[in-house]
Amino acid sequence: MQETAEQTPTLLPLSLQKGDTIGLVAPAGPFDEEEFARGVQILDQYGFKLRIPRELATRHNYLAGQDRHRAAIFHEIWRDPEVKAVLAVRGGYGSLRILPAIDYQLLRLQPKILIGFSDITALHCAIFQQTGLVTFHGPMVTTLAKSDRESLLSFFDTITSGSCRPITDQALEILKPGRAAGRLSGGNLTTLVHLLATPFEVSWRDRIVLLEDVGEAPYRIDRMLTQLKMAGRFAGIRGLILGSFTNCGEREMIWARVLELFNEEDLPIWGNFPSGHGNRNMIVPLGSEAVMDSAAATLSFPAPCCRVL
Repeated sequence: MQETAEQTPTLLPLSLQKGDTIGLVAPAGPFDEEEFARGVQILDQYGFKLRIPRELATRHNYLAGQDRHRAAIFHEIWRDPEVKAVLAVRGGYGSLRILPAIDYQLLRLQPKILIGFSDITALHCAIFQQTGLVTFHGPMVTTLAKSDRESLLSFFDTITSGSCRPITDQALEILKPGRAAGRLSGGNLTTLVHLLATPFEVSWRDRIVLLEDVGEAPYRIDRMLTQLKMAGRFAGIRGLILGSFTNCGEREMIWARVLELFNEEDLPIWGNFPSGHGNRNMIVPLGSEAVMDSAAATLSFPAPCCRVL
């Protein structure tokens, strides 16, 4: 049975301070060592210590090690009392495969910041569904060096202040105006479709839904959106935010299909929000209350997304 927004109490992680330790995990695909090194350098420049598991760079076909290996490293990092936040190295594919092996009771008893996007969407959904923990959709180790200045400032400000500042962008497109409030859910479209009918999908009723993707042809985006619509997963959502659809063809074609699907719904719909596989990838707290204000073209978060000591 899917949870509802009212059934799952929100669990907040602790914010970070400079000098705290961030643990690195690779729950999905293998990573490029040069991109990894550049990301590590940025984290070091911002004053954070790193906990890098010895066998993090293991490779097994298209995965960063076998399932049991990736799950073991995830638990090793989460259990470490010195680690205050957990940051994914890369997406790709593979997080879905370890969801049944995750010790959700551990995560509930030791709530920490978890950051990632793309395939890490599977972890975001499963962890919130099982624990109510707010997690963060944002840059990963191998994408930090590709992220623009605003994305980096947002990343480090949010995890240290415990609050997410309002987000606006000149490139934001208001496809359907309006105002909406609700918990923020979503992430990578392809990964969300793969969670359908599993114990780990999150109900979107009364939610603001964020979607993004990369490398998918418009007809594939259409097919996934249509499947979600026919499956009733968009029923009762309060707003829809389309992030970057990088290398997915003409975005106007995607926007047109979305507007067609939601022609009869009275809810705000935005396009080209700065979240996803582009250079501008603003961190956002999944599970936190959010407000879409089309008049101001701003997504805001009225409550803290972390506890601050």
